[in-house]
Amino acid sequence: MREFGFILRTVAASSLMLVVTMANAGDVEQGEKVFSKCKGCHQVGSGAVNKVGPHLNGLFGRKAGSIDDFPYSKPFKRAADGGLEWHAENLDVFIENPRVLVSGTRMSFRGLKDLQDRKDLLAYLRTFSDNPADIPEADPTATGTDHAVDPAILAIQGDPEYGEYLSGECTTCHQVTGGDEGIPSITFWPEEDFVTALHAYKNKTRAHPVMQLIAGRLSDEEIAALAAYFRVLEN
Repeated sequence: MREFGFILRTVAASSLMLVVTMANAGDVEQGEKVFSKCKGCHQVGSGAVNKVGPHLNGLFGRKAGSIDDFPYSKPFKRAADGGLEWHAENLDVFIENPRVLVSGTRMSFRGLKDLQDRKDLLAYLRTFSDNPADIPEADPTATGTDHAVDPAILAIQGDPEYGEYLSGECTTCHQVTGGDEGIPSITFWPEEDFVTALHAYKNKTRAHPVMQLIAGRLSDEEIAALAAYFRVLEN
C-alpha cells in the first residue's frame, strides 16, 4: 500500500508539473494576435475553410497534405508520402522557416524567428484540436526548441570542387538539370537553405529515412561543399 500511495503521489505531482508546464507553454491570447500574420492564407475555428492554405483545425497529429479537397503542392505531397505528421516540434521548425522542413513549398511566409511568438501561436492552434487537453505530450507546446543552425556551421566556406566530387550520391536521384519529376530540384538553392535542410535531416528533425542516412554520414565541411557546388551548378 505504501508503494501504491507513493506511485499515486508521483503521478499527481507529475500531473501538476504538466499543468504548470502547459500554463507556461505559450499565451493563447497572444497566439491569437500572432495568428493575424497567418490569417491572410489560413482559417481556424468554427466554420473554417480552405483559402490559399488549408484550414488549421485539428492540426496536431494530422498527417501533412491530408485535407482531401485542398490542392497541395508536389513538395507537400512528397512530404506526406514520406510520413510527415504535424507535431509540436516539427510545427515549430516549419513555422520558423517553412523551407527547412518542406523544400520547394509554395508557402511564401518568411517564418517566425521569435521563439515566444511560435510558442504562443502553437498554444493558440492547439485549442482548435478536438481534445486539446488530451494531445499526447509528444506535442509539448510547453517546450520550444531553437532549431537554428549554429552560425559557425553556416559560416563554413564550402569548396564547390570538393562538392562536385561528393555529389554523385545526390545526383543519383536529384537531376543536375534542375528538373523536378517526383524528386525536388536542389540546383541553385541558396547555400544557407541547403545547409539548414541537410542539418535538419542529420539531426532527424526533418523526416525522410534515406536523407537522414545520407546526411548523417556527412561532416559539416562536406555539407558546406555540396551547398557551394549546387548553388553554382551549370548545366
